[in-house]
Amino acid sequence: MANKHPEYMTTPSERVSYWSYFIGQNIYYNITAAFISTYLAMQGISLAKVGLVLLIVKFWDAVNDPIFGFIFDKVTFKNGQKSLPWLRIAVALIPIVTIVLFSIPSAMSETGKLVWFGVAYLLWDTVYTLTDVPAYAMLNTMTDNLQERNLLLSVNRVFSGGGVVIYGVVLPLLISESVGMSSSMAVAVLSVFSALTMVPLCLNCKERNYKPSEEEENFTPRQMFSYLKHNKYLTIYYCGYIATDALKTFNAVLLFVSFYLFGNSLFAIVLNVLNMVPGVFAAMLMPTLLKRADKFKTLVVCNLICIAFGLVIYFTGYDNQGLFITLTCIRTIPMSVLNILVFMFTPDCAEYGQYKSGISAKGITFAIQTFSVKITGAISSSLALFLLGLFGWISVEAESFEQLAAMNIQQSAAALDGLWTVYALVPVIGMILSAFFYLGYKLNDRDVQIMARCNSGLITREEAQAQLSRPY
Repeated sequence: MANKHPEYMTTPSERVSYWSYFIGQNIYYNITAAFISTYLAMQGISLAKVGLVLLIVKFWDAVNDPIFGFIFDKVTFKNGQKSLPWLRIAVALIPIVTIVLFSIPSAMSETGKLVWFGVAYLLWDTVYTLTDVPAYAMLNTMTDNLQERNLLLSVNRVFSGGGVVIYGVVLPLLISESVGMSSSMAVAVLSVFSALTMVPLCLNCKERNYKPSEEEENFTPRQMFSYLKHNKYLTIYYCGYIATDALKTFNAVLLFVSFYLFGNSLFAIVLNVLNMVPGVFAAMLMPTLLKRADKFKTLVVCNLICIAFGLVIYFTGYDNQGLFITLTCIRTIPMSVLNILVFMFTPDCAEYGQYKSGISAKGITFAIQTFSVKITGAISSSLALFLLGLFGWISVEAESFEQLAAMNIQQSAAALDGLWTVYALVPVIGMILSAFFYLGYKLNDRDVQIMARCNSGLITREEAQAQLSRPY
């Protein structure tokens, strides 16, 4: 298919294939990041032990992502591709390891279940890295046009949001009191569907902006740390991101909030739709918005608005369901913009890092992104379980909410108050912390485009320095 936009390097078919990939990838991510705590809390295992194992296996992230980022930057495939070979391997493996992770035998002892989970989670974590780092790094090898990258990332969030909506509707429905499908079978169904949405990228997309001969040939661990030392904005931005997402505990307890506080696990579908559907429209408008406003200033303003509404939601409580839904609807508008913008800064940091250090290390840059996503997912899930345990949450063993309803297990008033705190207040604290980190981020879109032109050899470093709005 011919490219209808003369300035773009990618074709419409490539762009659709790239975006489709993130439907499946986000389903996989949310199954594990959002549902794993609910799944484990229904295995009859101590919440404290589950939370501890979650943190222990996530130490692998401290080695896994930087190592793969280093390997990614060093390996050159004979076919002249950078990301696609890794993605083809990942798409074949991710459905298998996901199904294994959510197939803990019910007859196992508590120790056996914890070991199964720990080993399976390590495998899943490793394979997920292969789905993530190359997919985002491929953005830079598909095109060097900053507006095209912003378009790819903006619409990417539409499709990513679509994946979240599919997860948020289908999984709660399948395991609800109304359907009663086992968690393992529901995850298997979603895993097969997700893999099918990721295949087109492997078949249709091209890496035309990748020049192996220009890659850093003597890239050593010392140079890697030198690169990270010079890339201060990568550090500042992801400190803010980690502060927010590590305390984003509402996803980990959403199904329990729906079941215990709102009377039916299917209420999670309502909340998921309220949280995600506005994101589709926000993402469609994002390319136009970014032509008029700097994306980092937009992120800061939306973060402050979300803090204000989050505090109002917590203190008004959940007894008035209509008021809760109304406040949630309003908050989803700035929250949707935040969710779209969140990964649009990594390519900017990659350009800045190359401009400052002279080292093209996109794999390391995007490995920091993947590391941040996975470690915050683990921390938020572990923290949610630890906090519920502190509030006296009773462990249960059930395959679905149909079984849980039949068991009629009652949680104490203190446990339910703790559930609301974990859902509504803890995430607001994370956003407040991130606001302080964001005070140190000074990159802007105009300067990043100048740096990208310099990195591509279109202008000299002297010309770039003369055009930048400030010294870097």
